[in-house]
Amino acid sequence: MPTFIFRAALLLSCFTQAAFAADYRIETVAEELSYPWSLAFLPGGEYLVAERDGQVQRLAADGSRRALTGVPETYFAGQGGFFDILLDPDFADNSIVYLSYAHGTPTDNGTGVVRARLSEAALEDPQLILLSDPSRDTPQHYGGRMLFLPDGTLLVTVGDGFEYREGAQDINQQLGKILRINSDGSIPQDNPFYAQGGPAAKVWTYGHRNPQGLAMDRQRNMVYMHEHGPRGGDEVNRVLPAKNYGWPAVTHGINYSGAYVSPFTEHPGMEPALKVWTPSIGPSGLAYYDGAAFPQWNNSLFVGALVNKDVRRLSLAAGKVTDEEILFAEIDMRIRDLRQGPDGLLYIITDGEQGSLLRVLPANAGENIRGREYKGSVTTDNHSR
Repeated sequence: MPTFIFRAALLLSCFTQAAFAADYRIETVAEELSYPWSLAFLPGGEYLVAERDGQVQRLAADGSRRALTGVPETYFAGQGGFFDILLDPDFADNSIVYLSYAHGTPTDNGTGVVRARLSEAALEDPQLILLSDPSRDTPQHYGGRMLFLPDGTLLVTVGDGFEYREGAQDINQQLGKILRINSDGSIPQDNPFYAQGGPAAKVWTYGHRNPQGLAMDRQRNMVYMHEHGPRGGDEVNRVLPAKNYGWPAVTHGINYSGAYVSPFTEHPGMEPALKVWTPSIGPSGLAYYDGAAFPQWNNSLFVGALVNKDVRRLSLAAGKVTDEEILFAEIDMRIRDLRQGPDGLLYIITDGEQGSLLRVLPANAGENIRGREYKGSVTTDNHSR
């Protein structure tokens, strides 16, 4: 079949214009994934994909797959299920992986993290190393993204539980927080609120609604995150320990009913966002790009948009967002996750009952790996963010 080349349009954001275009093509790595949520790259060219309905697929480079056994049971309801899948920094030596998920029952659930050893076909010796405290009885706003810092500690995002948003401002609750733990689940003694003990000891940042993106510029040692607003007010922030990011005391969004959440969009002592989207784009998945395949995209954040069915490339300078470019709208599906692969290419997971794993390559990068080009189609998945 012929190869189709897409030229990324130079689209205006609210205040700025993207600097240049890039020639690329999009290939399908795997199709018919069931509510895929996240992606990890295994040595040798295989992939792990966590599916929200409670499976982890091990994908070969040719797209063939097997569902791993030994995975934990999950509360698959609303926005609950399996979330992020992450390799240990020493995976080559210890084969350890981490899986975040909705743990518990309809009346008693929270964001959990399991640590396990990956064998060829299973997660073995799983250990629950984190369960958010307090529990909730709602199936929304789990967060669930994970990121290893250079010191080997693990950041985990936890949403506010939807009905419990006031807890995001209480550091003695782990709702609406980014937590920091050691890889075995123990608590780092240099956490900002460690001395207070209890749930606060694991808190790294607070004042979040539903953070579903974490990424790091490791050269500059900067961590970025994004989170959903209600109706409007989606945010991108730089993550700094002990900082308060405002929710629900400050927000650019309003309640779904149309009522105000807060009259304030800023307040002393609360971190202002680097980027705000109103109306909401439904951000999910966040990648920092520094690869060789697309040098013109270096020092950019890539944000998936569930609502708009596209990807936003945010140019960075000195830790600030300077430009926004809309890319990959031709996919025309809800974007759940984005990752930079070890090959320097950009990988995209589309959401829904028939999700896909896609790969973005330069237009002139050799032959099509699977012999055909991806063509987007409209998803009918209506699961909320």
